[in-house]
Amino acid sequence: MRKLRVATVWFSGCSGCHMSFLDLDERLLEFAERAELVFSPIVDVKEFPEDVDVVLIEGAVGNTAHLRELLEIRTKAKILVAFGDCAVTGNVPSLRNPLPREEVLATVYGTVDPPGLEEGEVPKFLPQALPLHAVVPVDYFLPGCPPSAERIWKFLRPVLLGQRPELSGADIKLG
Repeated sequence: MRKLRVATVWFSGCSGCHMSFLDLDERLLEFAERAELVFSPIVDVKEFPEDVDVVLIEGAVGNTAHLRELLEIRTKAKILVAFGDCAVTGNVPSLRNPLPREEVLATVYGTVDPPGLEEGEVPKFLPQALPLHAVVPVDYFLPGCPPSAERIWKFLRPVLLGQRPELSGADIKLG
């Protein structure tokens, strides 16, 4: 049986969702038997691969690099999961949304035109931090800040077994 090709991605967020993923503990052994982690901040792959079965994306879309990457990922992944509250709602990264972009830059960098920001060394902020579904279609929403390892496994295990996850209550929401 072919292993499921799984990816995880980290946009504007705190990495808590990835920490919860690692909290799967011994369940990671079953994950490794049934899936290949083809892209993730916890592996050393630089380009998002073709033909990904499932991608879990943590964080809001906060800058132009995130936007480009998300649009590419959506074309290469069969199932896209908003992984955690930042990806689902914008959560903490979206706290900057009521503030003008220039005010954020002046507060953080001391100038509205920091060196390197517009030349590509630092990706340009989007006017607002966006949840994933505001940019691309999302197949599943996995809420939580961060989602617990149990919630992640409740979603992943059936997927690894070639089944549709059971959708009940606040555990997993279908997009």
